[in-house]
Amino acid sequence: MAGLKRDRIRNIGIIAHIDAGKTTLTERVLFYTDRAHRMGEVHEGTAIMDFMDEERERGITIASAATCCTWSGHRINIIDTPGHVDFTVEVERSLRVLDGAVVVMCGVAGVQAQSETVWRQADRYGVPRVVFVNKLDRVGADFERVLDDIVTRLGARPVPVQIPWGLEKDLAGVIDLVSMQALSFDETSQGKDMHAGPVPAELQDDAALARGALLEALADASDEFAEVYLEHEDASPEADILAALRAATISGQLVPVLCGAAFRNVGVQPLLDAVLHCLPSPLDVPPARGRRPHDDSEVICEPDPDGPLCALAFKTIWAHQGDLTFLRLYSGTLEVAAQVFNPRTGKTERVNRMFVMHADEREAVERAEAGDIVAVVGLKSTATGDTLCTRAEAVALEGLSFPDPVISMSIEPHSLKDKDELVRVLDLLARDDPSFSWRVNEETGQMLVAGVGELHLEVLRHRIERDFKLQVRVGEPRVAYRLTVGGSAEAEAVFDREIGTKALYAGIRLAIEPDPDAWPLQVENRLSKEDVPPIFHQAVEASVRDAAQGGLGPGFPFGGVRVTLLGGISREQGSSELAFSHAAHLALEQAVARAGLLLLEPVMEFEVSCPQQFLPGVNSDLSTRRARVQSLRTDSDPALIRGTVPLSGIFGYSTVLRSLSQGRASFSVEPRSYEPVPGAAARAILA
Repeated sequence: MAGLKRDRIRNIGIIAHIDAGKTTLTERVLFYTDRAHRMGEVHEGTAIMDFMDEERERGITIASAATCCTWSGHRINIIDTPGHVDFTVEVERSLRVLDGAVVVMCGVAGVQAQSETVWRQADRYGVPRVVFVNKLDRVGADFERVLDDIVTRLGARPVPVQIPWGLEKDLAGVIDLVSMQALSFDETSQGKDMHAGPVPAELQDDAALARGALLEALADASDEFAEVYLEHEDASPEADILAALRAATISGQLVPVLCGAAFRNVGVQPLLDAVLHCLPSPLDVPPARGRRPHDDSEVICEPDPDGPLCALAFKTIWAHQGDLTFLRLYSGTLEVAAQVFNPRTGKTERVNRMFVMHADEREAVERAEAGDIVAVVGLKSTATGDTLCTRAEAVALEGLSFPDPVISMSIEPHSLKDKDELVRVLDLLARDDPSFSWRVNEETGQMLVAGVGELHLEVLRHRIERDFKLQVRVGEPRVAYRLTVGGSAEAEAVFDREIGTKALYAGIRLAIEPDPDAWPLQVENRLSKEDVPPIFHQAVEASVRDAAQGGLGPGFPFGGVRVTLLGGISREQGSSELAFSHAAHLALEQAVARAGLLLLEPVMEFEVSCPQQFLPGVNSDLSTRRARVQSLRTDSDPALIRGTVPLSGIFGYSTVLRSLSQGRASFSVEPRSYEPVPGAAARAILA
């Protein structure tokens, strides 16, 4: 908040695959920084950051939660994110506004499917990272294998700044390669008391080799440090090492790797030090760039509290005490009672209250400055991805992108009198969760909700019943199929009809072709003013879009096409917006019929971890689900199977997998793409 220098702020996220120990790590951070007086535990349902009933019952993080703490005179704003793929939208919008991230990896499982997903998300936003290899006290932990995974599966260059002091049940602490000290953590103080001592004799050679590799990597990354290294070699000053490590991390050249076991309270304080030493402050990252709404000129938003206001709304939450809008301030200062302008809506709204969040607790503040993350009450028209600024110096930042829904199900209230309330609730949920949507099926009148996975929709249904006290019935989950065209085609249609005493006449010629990047569709207007008067061009384009949105096939969304308007016919008497709208609709229908409809289905990337004794049965079952195995790793037990599978093939798969492996196998999936459904299967679905 106000008064703290911007270089003493760290805005970080904790990101990882599910069950890597993110929330357990965050709970230790809060305890050791005196932000919490007790250490919450996920398995006991007492984690501070997992405050939703659903999270505590399931033992997983569902929604990102914000908190802040202080360490060595710095304020660290932390967002703890979910690891389950169904809630990847929470990771996406968090990384959009963070300056750095701690990637937690399991010391046993290594890099997993969702690890790759969150890594790619961090790459997309250019977020510098440090890695914490967790759970090194578990049976099968292998620090070196995790490092190899980071190289081969993530394409990164990891540099250990620590190595473990023992493994599995013998884990005693960590060896710090910068200070060349052995760090242990006192069990009687729950790890709060950390002791530094000499490196044990049996680890001195390993530590010296690892330190040498660290210094050589830094010399490769920095000419300045290379000179220091040539002069001092292994005796390079600690301050120079840390400065070079910070520069290489922020530039993305290197990824520092630390290690420990959060549940055993090992390695957390050195990780906090690494957050300060290696990850950027708001002053160290490139300034946000936006556009002026009135002329599309570029604006650079420097992190200056005295500059014009520029903030991004990255999350909204419905709450009984008033809906919360989470903001990251990139420039300027925001105060309670201030009027803020939203370029998307053109509206000005008032900030009624402002808070620093600690999970579900609110700490009221009066003022926030560039670099801060706060939650405000009073913004009723602001949605996720909106920019807030002043009307006089309006600017729009780039918004956020979210995964498309791939699964749907019907929903209805138990009582018809609750239908309007259900509509209101669904609108609220769709506002807060951009990966969720709902619509009414025009043919059946059913209300359909859509999300990114079975768990996603199940959690939302429970929220409707718990938070909004609304009893609902839902149908079985269904795949969110799509329709596109199988090829290119042209068509020309003439609408020539008399309605009452009025003659209507117009003709449109257009071409259609597949374009997977154009969803739902892209319209290119090549109409000449001689053939079609410009006054009717907008009506033609709108008719094409409306026809596609209304569906050109059996009940599935249509898109992924490029439509080119080539020409038309008009008459002085009879040509009108209505006539051209009908002609465009008919021409599109004819072009689609000639190109042929193609049914698309969501395809997922999967990863199955399975004891080798159950591998034959699991492989055989996967083949029945139209899975395509891309790699099979059997050099360790459990084996690792990776590949792709249609979403329709994995409904209920977790139950089947438990049965095939006596409960010892696990799997994870993430959306990959939409791909054509094979002929026989497509005909059965479309029949």
